[in-house]
Amino acid sequence: MKLDKKQLLLYAVTDRAWLRGNSLASQVEQAVKAGVTFVQLREKGLGFDDFLSQAKAVKQITDRYGVPFVINDNVEVALACHADGVHVGQEDMQAQKTRELLGPDKIIGVSAHSVEEALAAERAGADYLGVGAAFSTSTKPEAGALPHTAFREICRAVQIPVVAIGGIQEDNIMQLAGAGLAGVAVVSAIFAQEDIPAAVKRLRSCVERMVSAC
Repeated sequence: MKLDKKQLLLYAVTDRAWLRGNSLASQVEQAVKAGVTFVQLREKGLGFDDFLSQAKAVKQITDRYGVPFVINDNVEVALACHADGVHVGQEDMQAQKTRELLGPDKIIGVSAHSVEEALAAERAGADYLGVGAAFSTSTKPEAGALPHTAFREICRAVQIPVVAIGGIQEDNIMQLAGAGLAGVAVVSAIFAQEDIPAAVKRLRSCVERMVSAC
């Protein structure tokens, strides 16, 4: 699947901490219908079979709405469910090895925290970068917030699109304007909200303004 930069505008990373009796697939469908443009399934604690079951259910939704769908870190699950690709961190499988396993037609995203890591990921075959943390975040408290000048430096250093991630909410997105970002990736700003569609619509409006200011 060829990645269009515009598909990274509002990137949702799943978290089952806030299901409130709903299925993850139903939450993803609410988010995608309301304006999410990309979905990453992140399941660090599940075994293969349960992870694959979740992945298949979510992929049915993303296929229905034509939204790219990637798996966090787990290449085996990505291959088994025919996901559009994989996102890997610096501590996960290297991008080059991931590319070898997935082949040339899948999307590979890589987390980066510096210009050096960004350039290395690009050379290894990454299609996009997730850079953060943009702000302090409870999702990954160990990830310190980067200075916002770092986002501009990374965007200028690479030819592939960059999304910011980490602690991003409606009220701070515009602080990232001018960096050259393709979009933002969020977790709790969508899935922790009581009204997911309303939250997505507000976020989509905010991020469109942020990107247009870049």
